[in-house]
Amino acid sequence: MDKDLQKYYEDRFDMMATPGWKDLLEDIDNMSITYNNLFEVSTIEDLHFRRGQIDMLLWLKTLKETSEEAWEGIQDA
Repeated sequence: MDKDLQKYYEDRFDMMATPGWKDLLEDIDNMSITYNNLFEVSTIEDLHFRRGQIDMLLWLKTLKETSEEAWEGIQDA
């Protein structure tokens, strides 16, 4: 395996093992509740913006699992 790629994943997993990462995930859960409320959306532009916010929160929330799957795939290759 490429050493740069290995370091990339090792650094990512180190970050995800910190208390700060767990705090971030809690914040994401709280933000998701707020952003899933569409009552404040009044225009199509607001809807698209809100959709982007939710997409980013979902990406962050699933980053660990996605990274683990990619890491396993690299290891199996």
